[in-house]
Amino acid sequence: MIDNNAETYGVYEISDSVHCSIETVNDSSVIFDEDFSGDAVPIPGTDYKYVPFGPDNHIPYSLMDAIGKDEILAQNQYFNVLTCYGSGLKYIDCETKEPTRDPEIRRFFNRNFLPSLWIEQITDLKWFYYSVAVIILSRDYSKIVQLRHKEACHCRFEKADDNGKINHVFYADFRKGAPAKEDIEVIPLLDFIDPLGDLLVRMGKEPGKDGQRRVRTNELKFAIVSRFPTPGLQYYPVPYYTSIFKGHWYDIKQLIGLGKKAKLKNSTSVKYIVEVHDNYWKNICVSEGISDPLKKAERIKKEKENIVNFVTGIENSGKAWISGYYINPDGKEISMVRINVVDKGKEGGDWAEDIAEANNVMCYAFNIHPNLVGATPGKSQTNNSGSDKRELFTLKQSLEVAPHDLLCNVHNVVIEYNGWGDKVYPDVPLIMLTTLDKKNDAVKVSTKNGTQKDPNDE
Repeated sequence: MIDNNAETYGVYEISDSVHCSIETVNDSSVIFDEDFSGDAVPIPGTDYKYVPFGPDNHIPYSLMDAIGKDEILAQNQYFNVLTCYGSGLKYIDCETKEPTRDPEIRRFFNRNFLPSLWIEQITDLKWFYYSVAVIILSRDYSKIVQLRHKEACHCRFEKADDNGKINHVFYADFRKGAPAKEDIEVIPLLDFIDPLGDLLVRMGKEPGKDGQRRVRTNELKFAIVSRFPTPGLQYYPVPYYTSIFKGHWYDIKQLIGLGKKAKLKNSTSVKYIVEVHDNYWKNICVSEGISDPLKKAERIKKEKENIVNFVTGIENSGKAWISGYYINPDGKEISMVRINVVDKGKEGGDWAEDIAEANNVMCYAFNIHPNLVGATPGKSQTNNSGSDKRELFTLKQSLEVAPHDLLCNVHNVVIEYNGWGDKVYPDVPLIMLTTLDKKNDAVKVSTKNGTQKDPNDE
């Protein structure tokens, strides 16, 4: 039973001793609304306006809550993040094709803990299809000295100017509503397509598109957005996997779990569900001339006991229950009392195949083969051979090249601006599983230079 305005579940009393569990889920198809961006919202006390993330500005929080409630989706996201991480980000020496040993570059790499930033950027790209990194320059503007991650769920874009350019990113906890001016961090946003060129122009190191060299800005902090392309022109991308919400499979999976739980909880106590029309109680009191409220309550209680005794008493086996009915204005027959028998034959196991189907659909939506993550719940599951799983893992790793290229753009900006372009380049070696005859469980394969060896693996 789907009720858009209901909470998780409730209980409706049928009689004093018999209860019926009514399980409900909210309609998740509205999480990602087609009208993704509403009117720009002004920030009090400033001239800035930001574009809300969905009609209620809560889409990322609703999405995290929905996925966090489902063990299959949560594990899918975790697996996608780990797969995309590969063997980690490396700054590769241009000559040796090995991770750099340059002291200055290694100091930057370690002081900014780039492995942590790498997995944070991947997490946001997999969840929201965009990530936000912030570069911080030295006080003399000569080097980029810090690289920091900003949680995409807390980032909002400024409304584009007359030239279609988004100039700022606003960072705040929008979960609590509209934040105050002092609670919002305003970060200048570099050009989506050419962040390095934009930075060089702002620093006065290169002329702008008009051929004029600008006066260097006093800003030391800039945001760079890595965005995975999606159809349409939106401020915030709509991830492909959100089809599980629009296609209702998420709701189906939730209802199966709730229904199974209800059936298992009630299987030892509920054999019949008795539905009684409100007019039935009124008619009894009217026919017996009962008008006193206390006597009405006693009579209704007595009638409930009569019904329970009828459906549960051994001596009533084979007897019939006589109940009236009436026809509503639509011509539909409305029964006064209806007795339904609860099927307890499989004790909730009859949904196992449906659960497996729903899980497979969710894995498909996240581009994951179920056997790569683990056993798929359900009946008579087959398992792939080791060779099949190895090939599936190789295929999965190879599909992560596009996210790597997008996320490495931030590091390309750092390397070029700091003058390291002739020394290193960013790379993310993939982990490729091997066969037993290779005498290695796995090798690292660079997308640029083939198989490589990490000195840290000695």
